[in-house]
Amino acid sequence: MKQIFITGISTGVGKTIASAIITEALEADYWKPVQAGDLQHTDSHKIKELISNTKSVVHKSAYELGTPMSPHAAAEIDGVHIERNNIQAPATNNHLVIEGAGGLLVPLNDEDTILDIIMPQYKVVVVSRHYLGSINQTLLTVGWLQNRGYDVSILFSGNEHTTTEEIISKKTGAPILGRIEEEGVFDKKVIKKYANLLRPVLVSL
Repeated sequence: MKQIFITGISTGVGKTIASAIITEALEADYWKPVQAGDLQHTDSHKIKELISNTKSVVHKSAYELGTPMSPHAAAEIDGVHIERNNIQAPATNNHLVIEGAGGLLVPLNDEDTILDIIMPQYKVVVVSRHYLGSINQTLLTVGWLQNRGYDVSILFSGNEHTTTEEIISKKTGAPILGRIEEEGVFDKKVIKKYANLLRPVLVSL
């Protein structure tokens, strides 16, 4: 069974939408190890609202923190210390989509970052959104992962920017899964459309 970790080059680049699409495409389970923010409308809630299949199970986060900040800071506000060893993937016989928090080096505590909870067997999908500076952030993110030996692919988010996509592909050598275009709204119908579009390449990851 596939275990796919979804990370991004920054916050707000489209990790949750990408996670919903991949979860729907594979009818996979979903897990957000660390959630920080509005606990009444978490990324896990959003996934439930966006997928259509009845096979996927949304698993409980290892840590749920009430402040929309970096996990280490949100944990301090809540009087919690995040222990990396307490972040264990849920048991499942299904594919598992795992969504990170923010970017790759977002701190969990004084020692650990999101990178430290990406297990060696995980396949990693980097969501890259086009903006000034995104080439640098994408190359750094993919480079860190490749240097650690991970199987890395890239999924672009936002309207096509050919020169950006071409140089990222050339510099990283990482497979490009496709692109999630700008949409007026992301709902079940749109998620299913992209799931159907990306399923062939996701199955072969």
